[in-house]
Amino acid sequence: MSTSSPEAVKKLLDNMQTDLRSLSMECKKKFPPVKEAAESGIVKIKTIAARNADILAALKENSSEVVQPFLMGCGTKEPKITQLCLAAIQRLMSHEVVSEAAAGNIINMLWQLMENGLEELKLLQTVLVLLTTNTVVHDEVLSKAIVLCFRLHFTKDNITNNTAAATVRQVVTVVFERMVAEDERFKGIVEQPPPVQGNTNRRSVSTLRPSAKDAYMLFQDLCQLVNADAPYWLVGMTEMTRTFGLELLESVLNDFPGVFLEHQEFSFLLKERVCPLVIKLFSPNIKFRQGSSSAASPAPVEKPYFPICMRLLRVVSVLIKHFYTLLVTECEIFLSLLVKFLDGEKPQWLRAVAVESVHRLCVQPHLLRSFCQSYDMKQHSTKVFRDIVNALGSFIQSLFIVPNAGNTAAISAPAGGSGSGAQGAAQGGPGTGGVSGNLTTQAAFEYRGTWIPLMTVSVQGSAKATYLEMLDKVEPPSIPEGYAMSVAFSALLDLVRGITSMIERELSLEEGAAAEFRETHPDQEWQPQPGAHLVWEEMVSACWCGLLAALSLLLDASTDETATENILKAELTMASLCGRLSLVTPRDAFITAICKASLPPHYALTVLSSNAANLSSKAYSIQGQSVQIISPSSESHQQVVAVGQPLTAQPQGTVVLTAKNIQCMRTLLNLAHCNGAVLGTSWQLVLATLQHLVWILGLKPGLGGALKPGRAVEGPSTVLTTAVMTDLPVISNILSRLFESSQYLDDVSLHHLINALCSLSLEAMEMAYGNNKEPSLFAVAKLLETGLVNMDRIEILWRPLTGHLLEKVCQHPNSRMREWGAEALTALIKAGLAYKHDPPLAQNQRLQLLLLNPLKELSNVLHADIRQKQLESVLQILQSQGDSLGPGWPLVLGVIGAIRNDQGESLIRTAFQCLQLVVTDFLPTMPCTCLQIVVDVAGSFGLQNQELNISLTSIGLLWNISDYFFQRGEAITQELIREEEALQKQAQEKGETLNRPFHPAPPFDCLWLCLYAKLGELCVDPRPAVRKSAGQTLFSTIAAHGTLLQQPTWHIVVWKVLFHLLDCVRTSSTTADKEKIESGGGNILIHHSRDTAEKQWAETWVLTLAGVARIFNTRRYLLQQLGDFFEAWEVLLNHIQSAALSKNNEVSLAALKSFQEILQIVTPVKDSDKAGDALAAMGVPPVLIDPFSASGPGRPLVRSDSLVERLTRYNGAELQAPPPGEDSALEDSALWWSAWNTWYRTGTESTRPPSGPTEKLSFIPSQPFLTALIQIFPALYQHIKANFSMEDLKKLGVILHGAVSVPISSDASPFILPSYTEAVLTSLQEAVLTALDVLQKAICVGPENLQVMYPAIFEQLLLFVEFSCKPPQYGRMETKHVANAKYNQAEWVALNYVPFAERSLEVVVDLYHKTACHKAVINEKVLQNIIKTLRMPLGLKYACPSESTWKLAVSSLLKVLSIGLPVARQHASSGKFETMWPELANAFEDFLFTKSTPPDNLSIQEFQKNEAIDVEVVQLISTEILPFANFIPKDFVGKIMAMLNKGSIHSQSPSFTEAEIDVRMREEFSKVCFETLLQFSFSNKVSTPQEGYISRMALSVLLKRSQDVLRRYVEDERLSGRCPLPRQQVTEIIFVLKAISTLMDSLKKTQPENVDGNTWAQVIALYPTLVECITCTSSEVSSALKEALGPFKDFMQPPVSRVQNGES
Repeated sequence: MSTSSPEAVKKLLDNMQTDLRSLSMECKKKFPPVKEAAESGIVKIKTIAARNADILAALKENSSEVVQPFLMGCGTKEPKITQLCLAAIQRLMSHEVVSEAAAGNIINMLWQLMENGLEELKLLQTVLVLLTTNTVVHDEVLSKAIVLCFRLHFTKDNITNNTAAATVRQVVTVVFERMVAEDERFKGIVEQPPPVQGNTNRRSVSTLRPSAKDAYMLFQDLCQLVNADAPYWLVGMTEMTRTFGLELLESVLNDFPGVFLEHQEFSFLLKERVCPLVIKLFSPNIKFRQGSSSAASPAPVEKPYFPICMRLLRVVSVLIKHFYTLLVTECEIFLSLLVKFLDGEKPQWLRAVAVESVHRLCVQPHLLRSFCQSYDMKQHSTKVFRDIVNALGSFIQSLFIVPNAGNTAAISAPAGGSGSGAQGAAQGGPGTGGVSGNLTTQAAFEYRGTWIPLMTVSVQGSAKATYLEMLDKVEPPSIPEGYAMSVAFSALLDLVRGITSMIERELSLEEGAAAEFRETHPDQEWQPQPGAHLVWEEMVSACWCGLLAALSLLLDASTDETATENILKAELTMASLCGRLSLVTPRDAFITAICKASLPPHYALTVLSSNAANLSSKAYSIQGQSVQIISPSSESHQQVVAVGQPLTAQPQGTVVLTAKNIQCMRTLLNLAHCNGAVLGTSWQLVLATLQHLVWILGLKPGLGGALKPGRAVEGPSTVLTTAVMTDLPVISNILSRLFESSQYLDDVSLHHLINALCSLSLEAMEMAYGNNKEPSLFAVAKLLETGLVNMDRIEILWRPLTGHLLEKVCQHPNSRMREWGAEALTALIKAGLAYKHDPPLAQNQRLQLLLLNPLKELSNVLHADIRQKQLESVLQILQSQGDSLGPGWPLVLGVIGAIRNDQGESLIRTAFQCLQLVVTDFLPTMPCTCLQIVVDVAGSFGLQNQELNISLTSIGLLWNISDYFFQRGEAITQELIREEEALQKQAQEKGETLNRPFHPAPPFDCLWLCLYAKLGELCVDPRPAVRKSAGQTLFSTIAAHGTLLQQPTWHIVVWKVLFHLLDCVRTSSTTADKEKIESGGGNILIHHSRDTAEKQWAETWVLTLAGVARIFNTRRYLLQQLGDFFEAWEVLLNHIQSAALSKNNEVSLAALKSFQEILQIVTPVKDSDKAGDALAAMGVPPVLIDPFSASGPGRPLVRSDSLVERLTRYNGAELQAPPPGEDSALEDSALWWSAWNTWYRTGTESTRPPSGPTEKLSFIPSQPFLTALIQIFPALYQHIKANFSMEDLKKLGVILHGAVSVPISSDASPFILPSYTEAVLTSLQEAVLTALDVLQKAICVGPENLQVMYPAIFEQLLLFVEFSCKPPQYGRMETKHVANAKYNQAEWVALNYVPFAERSLEVVVDLYHKTACHKAVINEKVLQNIIKTLRMPLGLKYACPSESTWKLAVSSLLKVLSIGLPVARQHASSGKFETMWPELANAFEDFLFTKSTPPDNLSIQEFQKNEAIDVEVVQLISTEILPFANFIPKDFVGKIMAMLNKGSIHSQSPSFTEAEIDVRMREEFSKVCFETLLQFSFSNKVSTPQEGYISRMALSVLLKRSQDVLRRYVEDERLSGRCPLPRQQVTEIIFVLKAISTLMDSLKKTQPENVDGNTWAQVIALYPTLVECITCTSSEVSSALKEALGPFKDFMQPPVSRVQNGES
């Protein structure tokens, strides 16, 4: 409720009336005038209330009258009344209804009361109310009121004094507040103050307004009073103290600075009155020296007086704080004084308050900046700011160094014991000192035995003083130990905090402005105000030395973690600020300090020592006192938390780390983490220190470069307390974060960081040289970490980073160092490739190559472990980024391919894994231009000789690659053509020619050619397995994918790839070593067929030749269109020939196989419409032609247009074949004749027997070889038969004969001849016969003129027939009969030629059967030759090597004769068969009456069979010859008859056993001879008497002989009695009897007129003799007799007339 509201007014009126009534009541008796006045006052009030609307204004107008009763009441001096009146007056005042006059009256009344010493407290209260509620009191009235309060301050009553003092203070404040309010009111009105006349002591105040004037007068008088002069305005002052005056001055200055700054009058007062006053009052303090006796000085020195001194300092603080700008010079004096007060010679209390004052300044950075600008930056001016800082520093140092003489507390020993104890600690080292330090838990500083506790003096950032506030103390207080230190410490910290935060704030603002400016004016350069920077730099330059000196000392002495933390923070912020301001020296100095504090004392670290030396040389003088940068004390009162090894080249003892070291380390980390951008070159210091700490703590780098606690490898291992163990992960984490934060550094700072790491790394490497101590990997690990976090701008740091790792670290001899270098480098590369760059790597080819380049460079490092790492990372890169390598492929492939044989298996294996991955997964993703590199690399793996399996597998990869080329042919071609055009263009621009292998061929073909060339190289590798695999792959590839090549390229394939390969292989094979290779590696057995290099090369030769031949075969049609096909054919044949004639069975045989292959060619269909067939001819497997048509061998190929087009594009020429004309036929025949010549040369060479005596070593071709050779002829003949001449036939014959004659080596015989007894042809013999068969068939269907060759064929065959009895000779070689050859002796075995000869014979018979009537056959006496040839086996009969031979010979003879005899009879007249008959007769003779005896073991059945054969011959004679005797020469017939006669006369062989005798006598044969003889004797119409005579004579001889035998038998039988006759005789008689019965049969069959009468007579004459024999005892004879007698019944006829008998 406001005082002017109606309710308040009503209440006021009521209260006043009540007061007046009370007053009148009180004064009723004693003071009637007062009572009356009171009552009239009531009326007055009522009147005013009734008459006036604005009651308060009316009251104020009449206030003098209204107040009067109360004033009178006060005049009574009655306490009760006085109190009542004062209360009423106060109520009026509080409602502001007191006029100026009334106020004057009130004041006067109060003065009276004061003089009477009444109600002093009420008085003060009333004054206060009066002055505070309104502004009516001015000038003298006001001064009187103020004096009143002053007077009351100096009463005897303590309470009154204090209340008065408070009132004075408030009143003074009110005066100035009024002035401020007045100024507010007149704010807008500008007044021109009249010029100042002169410079009087009392400045004219006429210009001031009322309130200002009051204030001015008051302040001026305060100065007068403090200076002990009389006041001008405060009249009536009786007493005044300087201390109170100073307090009042301070409060005015502090509370109303604006007044002094805005009004010149007041400023003048400050300058002219206050400052001189202060300086004057300071003088005793300045002159005083503690401890100097007064006698020494001429005049007694006034002692400093604590209360005044302290207040003066407070005033100074205020002056400096608020009026510094007005009082520049004065402040310089004050500040210099302050600095002086810190001197060690001043009293302790003075130093304490001075330090507090300095602290007050230190928390005002803007003030400090002003000092710097006003003094330090002006010439010829005291460097005040620097001095303040240095003074603080010296002050702190002095506390440690100077014994605290003036302070009793300081002498008390530290908690650890007496002063001497502390001294002892200084000498005893960490032991005792440590104890004394650790017993105390209080925070303190300890340095060289001086122990100073640390107190909490103020909250950070505020200078809350203790002694400057002791306004009630008169005597100097005793300063507790450590107080001054604590304040100085706080001051230092606040100073640093203030300055740094101020400058940094302004810096940030400036940077913000700059950024904004750049945004708005991108084209202009931002120009900062240079002034600001200069100030900042000056401030830092001025203060850093002192700060560093003090902070380093404190840091070294600090025993408290919090204090240490604060010191470190101060050093850190200073370092950071210096860095931001680019002040290198101070920055490095602060950083060095932190670094040194992190390391154990006296740790030898060159970087720091050199830096510290620079600093120590600068000693800073502070007014003659030199501040040294104190080197850290040696003893440590710190908890030891770690013991480790120093990082030095030579192993030394251990060093200890204390908790403080660790704390400093964390600060260092923090510094680097947060201020990395400004560290610049001092990264070197920071990192070097960290490296050493990390080493001492035993942190080792782990994955990604992060350091993890690890055990030291050798030496006394690191000892860590549990405290630090728990810290380690944190430290390690911060370390990592530090380098992670490098991503926020700008490029320049980042380069500084990298350079620092590189030089650290170089040092570590220097240390690691020449010893196997574990190296420090800190730098390398951190380079890696830095690289990893800065991937987004990797380009700018890549070269220095990787360059260092590559050239230095990876080449280092220390394996651990090296390994980490490689780890770092590869990790960076992998990360770089995996990082999502912008633009992506795929579009930033340059960056990608930049990233991959170091990987390639690693290939130049010789250390295997590095290469291993390199390859493993390639593998990982492939697995993770293989798809996106793009242009980086050549580099990657280069790395994979940079293998050498001296690199060991595991490297090669790793590299190969990479290659396998590339080939299986990444061929489609790489640019086609890299495919050639892939081929080269795969080839190089094939050629390495460390790991056979890899070589073999790499050949498989080449096959896969070729497959890929085939499938992606079109795409690859297009891309390569584009690439080629681009290159061509470039080359033209440069004026060069394009140089690539196989140049004229199109690029895609070149790719194939490179592949073929690589495989070709592998085909001549020293290792047989590789050669084999490569060969198979090469030929399979050409076979499968050759169709993709363009026609001209085939030319290169044939000449440069295939023939070149053949030449190489031929050379290597012929020069290969024949030494036996011992089975390799103990567990690998080598088969005897491969146990020399020569044999192994033979296999290669075989494969190669076969492969080339197959290509010629399958691609013949395509190759024929090349211009020089005939030359190629010749070369190929030449290769085949030289292989066939090589002295190696395997090669020679294979050569023939190849020969066979190229001869079995069917000329392909020459019809371009039959695309499918053409494709088939070109060797495109059906599946490729159309994957959907299941075209197997039996199905027609389904035509697929797209493919046809595609192939047409590849083989433009191939499908447009020339029309089949004469040329191609001619060319064909030329090819075939060329082949025939090769065959002939090969055959002649290989079958020619060795001349001269043979050594064992001479080479004899094998059977399979000869077989193959001969088997070629039929195929070849098909193509040359048109012009095959007799001459050629003769050549052929020589070869066939030679081939058959070749013996077999005995060790091969069991395989070729199953067993001697079986009649089997060898395949060679089969082949020979086949060849002849082919010939004769050709002749048969061929034209007439060919038939002249028949006899030659017969001749050849008959030669072979002779082999059955007379095996051929091979040169002069001794051959054993197969049955006698021992298997394991290297002898030569002649074949069993019997089956061959017999088969030849069958062929002869067959052929003769067909050709008997041919003119040539007749003319050339073929039949005679056959008979002549057969004579030999027929004559030998049982003596033949094989029994079958003569039997076959007989049957053949019979067959031939059955055909030939009719022809011979037909041509009897021509005489062409003249010479044959005698041959035939001889043949019969030789056979039927052979000189050889049958073998003893011949069974009866066999004998009978043989006899049957003889019988057949006789029958032939009887059917085919004798009936045609008139066409046959006579003498031949005669010979035949003589033979028959000979046969019919039985002559027994005495060798037969009794039992067999009847069989062995060839009875049947004799019987047939006899019958034939008889038949021809009787039946013939005898043409000549001679013939008839022969037959008759023969008969009579026969009959006579029979008669004799019978007679003799009967005689002997009779004589022998019971004794049986000899067996022979019995046999003979039986035979005779049988002959008789035969004769009887013959006679019966014959025409009677053919039989001679004599013969009849002889036959009949036999009868009686036969009858004689009946008595014989032998049953056999009896039965034969019975048969002989039987036929005689036919002669038993009644006799006819004699006349007939007598006729003959």
